[in-house]
Amino acid sequence: MKDLRSLLATLDPDADLAARHVWLIALFDWLRGDKSAVDGTLARLQAFMDAVHAQPELEVRLKAWWQALFKTVEVTTLLADFGFAPRTAFVSELAERLRRKILPGTPETINAAELFPLVAPTRFDAQWLAAIPDAQMEQLTALLSSHTQTDTLIWQHALMDALTYCTAQIRATGFAPELRLRMNRANDDDRAFHPLSSDLAELRLVFFDPEQGPDELKAAIAKLRARLETCRQAVNGVYAHLEDNGISVGMVFMLRQLRERIVRVRELLDTLTSSYPAQAAAKLLARRVTIGLGSQSIGALISANSTLLSAKWAERSAETGEHYITRDKNEYRQMLGKAMGGGAVTALTTGLKFAIVGLGLSAFWSGFGAGLMYAASFILIQLLHLTLATKQPAMTAPAMAAKLKDIEGGQAIEDFVDEVTHLVRSQVAAVFGNVLTVVPAVLLVHVLVMLISGRSMISPEEALHVLHTLSLLGPTLIWAAFTGMILFASSLIAGWFENWFVLHRLSSAIRYNPRFTSVLGAQRAERWSNFMRENVSGFASNISLGFMLGLIPPITGFFGLELEARHVTLSAGQLAAAGAALGLEAFSQPLVWWCIAAIPLIGALNLSVSFYCAFRLALQAHNVSRVDRSRIRRAIWARWGSAPSSFFVPR
Repeated sequence: MKDLRSLLATLDPDADLAARHVWLIALFDWLRGDKSAVDGTLARLQAFMDAVHAQPELEVRLKAWWQALFKTVEVTTLLADFGFAPRTAFVSELAERLRRKILPGTPETINAAELFPLVAPTRFDAQWLAAIPDAQMEQLTALLSSHTQTDTLIWQHALMDALTYCTAQIRATGFAPELRLRMNRANDDDRAFHPLSSDLAELRLVFFDPEQGPDELKAAIAKLRARLETCRQAVNGVYAHLEDNGISVGMVFMLRQLRERIVRVRELLDTLTSSYPAQAAAKLLARRVTIGLGSQSIGALISANSTLLSAKWAERSAETGEHYITRDKNEYRQMLGKAMGGGAVTALTTGLKFAIVGLGLSAFWSGFGAGLMYAASFILIQLLHLTLATKQPAMTAPAMAAKLKDIEGGQAIEDFVDEVTHLVRSQVAAVFGNVLTVVPAVLLVHVLVMLISGRSMISPEEALHVLHTLSLLGPTLIWAAFTGMILFASSLIAGWFENWFVLHRLSSAIRYNPRFTSVLGAQRAERWSNFMRENVSGFASNISLGFMLGLIPPITGFFGLELEARHVTLSAGQLAAAGAALGLEAFSQPLVWWCIAAIPLIGALNLSVSFYCAFRLALQAHNVSRVDRSRIRRAIWARWGSAPSSFFVPR
């Protein structure tokens, strides 16, 4: 109470703008207290009102202070614009949130949207504002307002102005060509936003005309609500277009802003037509607290606007991933054969890697050359329809998650576990085929180099260095897990690039653009179009993976981190090259056996980490709950206990 007396003593309606707002911030801080209980805050609110009511002179000062606050602060920004980006662009909103996190706000402002976060900055404020009882709210209203009807009319005009600004923003966004051209023209969705302003003007006329009855007001409100629903349906048509023709994060951001503004207009309508305006205003302010906290989160912004993109990535990766899952013995043998072919190509990759290192280039250019060579090798494997084992999990995980769209039945879980067994043994076949072939193929390359040049592919000193970097006693397993994340990142890049390719209709451009058809001819342009549409995702994945494997070590080494990549097939090839350079006596050294023991663990981490990351993202894209995830884990462990061999060989 001593703090309250000091606070009330400083109340000055004639103070400057900043001082009045600082007093309001201090009042809310006192009302919050230790934020332990809403009842405690409501008790302090009652104590504040009782203290003011007990001193008539103080009550007069409070009313004057309130009138000064209401006249100088522009409240419509809080009602209409608070929580929305000043420009409908994702990057500008991201920059704005970063600015608000770094730079402090000032209470010296007439913008209520800037002042409100300083006054009510915690989630607790939303709780106690929403919990104010009706009787207490009526007492507070009487304490602040000397002319209740006049203040109510001013508040109603502010709400109507906020509705005007909000509907203007909705119309402007709905008229944007990037959205308008994607609306369903058959349903006249592109014209859904035209009558919005006239419907609101009609509502304003009816609402403030004393000669209009309640039936006319209800009709005007119903007409505006129906128009908002028509606008919402038009927006849904744009989402359907994006699903079929590629996702843009910027466009999704515009759509989310548009849909949220439609919700905001409905909220303002409810507040405007409420029979208890003071209580409705308190609940509106409570929602503004929640909105303000949400608008500060950078993670929430990125997550909310990338959901559709991750869902599209999951869907397209699922289409690709189905080709990597074997379900019978014949498909298992085919996978093994493709993996053996991929291992043979990787043997050549290993030899070229050592040749690039032998050039003695600087770290960056050596890494760039290695990345270019890796990318070319991976693309060759793709075009020959062979398999590189560790590239599978990030593509197969979304295919697995797609099976969980209808997970309610018990059979759906069992079918999913069957798919898990198919997937695991497909990965085992791919890794086994790669490693089984890359070792003898590297030895063959070593022999050819010996016959041509008369020396080993690598020197004994280089071979010892390879063994030390691959040893299980070093950080090999950490690098193997990190490589799993690189593999997952390459799949994300592939999904993003394919979406970009579809969004900008490059397949159609290759097929029909006159400059292409004049050079290639119509039939060849069509073949190129189909080829790029089918392979663009693989090209993006392979090129990005190759350059990440080559460039991450020198770039991170420049900053002192020295992150390395440990890919199971490449590591097996390097180990074979080191063994060939040292000869059979190398097997008498424990270091060699530590390296051999590391190979299966490298493969396991490459596969499991990339699969886990991709599977988790796909689960989020398909909105699989935590409860269902726990059911899945229990079912997988039950199958492992009852039939472990099903995870390795087909029945």
